[in-house]
This record gives sequence, C-alpha cells and structure tokens, in this order.
Amino acid sequence: MFRRLFFRFVPSAFLLLLVAFLTLPVLAVALSWLEFDAAARSILTQMLQTVLPDYTWTSLLLCGLVGIGVAAVGMATASAVTLFEFPGRRTFEWALLLPLAMPAYVVAYAYTDFLQYGGPLQTWLRSAFGLQGRLLPEVRSLGGAVLVFTVALYPYVYLLARTALSERAAHLMEAARLLGAPLSRRIREVALPLARPAVAAGVALALMETLADFGVSSYFGIQTFTAGIYKAWLSMDNRMAAAQLATVLLVFVAVLLRIEHGAQQRMRFAAGRGARAGSADAVPVPLRGVRAALAWCLCAAPIALGFVLPVLFMLRPLVLGWDNLLWDQFANWTLNSVRLAGLSAVLATALALGLAFAVRRQPDLLTRGAVQLASLGYAVPGAVIVVGLLLPVGWLQAAAPQTGAGYWVTATVLGVVWAYLVRFSAVALQSIQSGYSRIPASFDDSARMLGTTGAGLLARVHWPLLKRSVAVAGLLVFVDVMKELPATLVLRPFNSDTLAVVTYQLARDERLGEAALPALALVLVGLLPVALLSRTLRARK
Repeated sequence: MFRRLFFRFVPSAFLLLLVAFLTLPVLAVALSWLEFDAAARSILTQMLQTVLPDYTWTSLLLCGLVGIGVAAVGMATASAVTLFEFPGRRTFEWALLLPLAMPAYVVAYAYTDFLQYGGPLQTWLRSAFGLQGRLLPEVRSLGGAVLVFTVALYPYVYLLARTALSERAAHLMEAARLLGAPLSRRIREVALPLARPAVAAGVALALMETLADFGVSSYFGIQTFTAGIYKAWLSMDNRMAAAQLATVLLVFVAVLLRIEHGAQQRMRFAAGRGARAGSADAVPVPLRGVRAALAWCLCAAPIALGFVLPVLFMLRPLVLGWDNLLWDQFANWTLNSVRLAGLSAVLATALALGLAFAVRRQPDLLTRGAVQLASLGYAVPGAVIVVGLLLPVGWLQAAAPQTGAGYWVTATVLGVVWAYLVRFSAVALQSIQSGYSRIPASFDDSARMLGTTGAGLLARVHWPLLKRSVAVAGLLVFVDVMKELPATLVLRPFNSDTLAVVTYQLARDERLGEAALPALALVLVGLLPVALLSRTLRARK
C-alpha cells in the first residue's frame, strides 16, 4: 500500500515542484503588487504622468507596424513559392528561412553602420555628387526598428503560411480552377482564408519576439517596455517600477499568446477538413516574363534585406579592423557562450524529457495543466524573467542575509542558467512532444504487458525512438541561448561575457569593427537550426 502511494504521489509532487521552479519569475512579478503601499502608489503615479504613456504608445505603434510588415512579407513570399512556378522557386523555398539565423540586434548594428550619416553610403553620395548634409532618413528611429524587425521576423509568418497553403490550399485551388474561377479569385477566396489562422499565429510569434527585444530598442533609443524595465531597474534603481512595467508587458504577451493559441486551434481544425489528399494533382501556376521576374524579386528582396546585406555590411568593418580584432578575448567569449549554452541545453532537454514523459505516462488534467504552465516560459520576455528572478532573491536576502541568495543568483551561473531554463525549456518540450506524437500508444501497452514500466519504459522503449527529437531539442536550445541578450546581460557571472553581450557592448560603444566578429559568429551558429529546418521541410515533400 505504501509503495503504491509513493509511486503515485511522489512523481506528482516532483512535477509540481519542477513547474514551480519554471514559473516562479512570472509568479513573483504578479506578487509584486502585494507591496503596493504609499511609496509604490507614488512611483506608479509618476510613471503614469511621465514614461508609461510613451512606453505604451511606442510599443503599440511598433507592434502594429511590425505586424503589418511581417504579415505582408510572409504571406506574399509563402504564396509565391507555393502557388506559382518560376525560376529559382525551389531555392527560395529554403533561402527565405535564412533571416532566422540573424539576431535582430545584429541586423540593427549592420544597417546603422552602413546607412548612418558617417557611414560609407552617405559619405560616398556626398563625395560623388557634391551633396551636403544628411541624405537618408535616420536609421536609429522607430521606422528603422520596424524595418529591422520585419526583415528579421517575417520567416515566422512565411513558414506557417507556407505549410498551410501547401497542405490545405493546393487541391482546393485546383478544384476552383476546374470550376472556372480566375487566379485572382482563387487566391482571394480560397488561399487567403485558409492561410489566415497561420498568418495570425505567425504574427503573434513575431510580435512576442518584438516585445521581448532589448538590443534593437536600446541601441536605437526607442522607449519600449523592455528598455523601460532595464532603465527602471539599473538606472533608476527602482525594483517596484521595473516590476510594474514587467506586469504591463506580461499583459501584452498574454493577449498575443491567446491569439496564437486560438490561431493554432483553427489551423488544426482546417487541417482536419483540408487534408493533403489530392494535392499531388495540383500544379503551381507557371509564370513567364514580367510576372516571373516580379515573383523572383518579391522573394529575393526579403532575403537580401534580412540576411545577405547585413552579412556584407558586417564583413566591411570586420575587414577594415582586422588588425584590431580581439582574438584572445574572442576565444574566451566563445568558450563562455558554449559553456552556458551547452549546460543549459542539457538541463533544458532533460527537464523537457521528464515533463513529456510525465504527460505520456499519466495524461490526467493535473499533469497536462502543469506541463502547459511550464511551457509558457518561451512567451515571457527575458526582461520579465530577470525581474521575476531578482525580486524573490531581494526578498529572501532581506529576510535572511546569511543565505547569500544574491551572490548565488547574480555572481554564479545559477541565475543565468535558471533564466535560460525558464525561457527555453518550452522549446525543448515542443520538440520532444513532437517526437512522442510519432510513437504509438500501443508500444507502451505492449511494454507494460511484458513487465516494463516507469523509468524502464522510458529507457528501453521511448529513448531509442526519441534520440533524434532530443538531439533537435538540444540544438534549438543551444542556439537560442547563444543569441539570448537581455537575461545574459544582467545575470551573467563576473568576467564571463558571452558573444551576445560583447556584441551589444561593442556596438553600443560604436566599435562596430570589433563587434562584427562575435556578431558574425552568432549568425554562423544560427544557421544550424535553419539548415535543420530546411532539411525537414524538404523531407516532408
């Protein structure tokens, strides 16, 4: 009896403890309102009268413009490579994913260096044509940020919209053609309605990344909520103001997350109704002449703006400043990045495997709800996670100074790895759950009939079939940690700068020649999941 109770309740208690570990930052931010006293009221009043309206308006305007941009670019390119046949289409199918390898802040540094007043383009124009003054709009502006986020994040919409069109719209487009509908009507009344949930989900994901960004908004001097959180905490030394801003940002993210989940549900419904059957009979519409050239330019432009040109722009200062590159320090930065990313990838993958196995073994309401809570971390911006970790540390340090909680979280790898696990365990969990979906439940029943249960079921049955998914999960977390900036900037241990941190610091100090080396290293690492994703998409055909 005791053994039965032990194996029933101890795993559930461990699961709840693990979920509490991953959701503590969000809970701490929400509980910060319990300290709402006269001083907090005064701070909130000052924020409402000064910075909060600007943060709200700027964030809303930025998200609105970026949403329009990524929806237009992502849907147009997905429609072009899915519905039409033109020279280079198969190359564009995977090349349109390349901007995923570019961190948005690297794109911002590249365009700023090349297009600013003292950059090579405006300098050449003034010299060649005898012009004076500023010849191009200011790059470090809201418009510049919209351009950067659009060309860096449109692949979210492109990927989901392309999948929706290729899996659900192809045979329906063919049926509409046989019924005499012209091409414009087929696109307007068949393709676009079917792709609408995918576009909504992709836009929501892109806007979550926009709200979570710190590098672009800080470098461009844009007053967004994320930049305001760091300013309130680090510059104003006011944790209550930072927590309140983080709470408002969480509300924005919750709305976007709800939109994304609703869109994903509509996509699953559409998938059930519009299966792939018959899509092999649907042939993309061939384009010739001017139309083919327009389609080619439509697909080439975002690749050039989001990947090719930023890489070329960063290569220029790299070559010019080759003699001044900090190779010895670059080795240390790389080692620190790889160490943190490797440790986080192993731990996040192990946590995700445990959570996915718990759902597989006991898919009751409590287990599924707990795992869903643990998987929300990816939607939480790094700035909120930082505040959510430091708030309870401050409370514990004030209540029990002898514990040294502040030291363990801010001066060791514990704090930054904790933040990484909260942020990226959901990435590993999604990959592993995808692997579990391909393992029939009958395998588990057969193993139990043969006496294999518990950890033996995971080790002998699931693990051999999950190795690929686990490897993919570890790779995705590794790359995400390498590029993560906000949490690393605040929580990294002393004398352990990473490639992302030094790229930001050098670019902020206008040392773009030195920043180009770690920036391009991050781009090179980011190509790994893009190559994996491209290979997966080709294998599905």
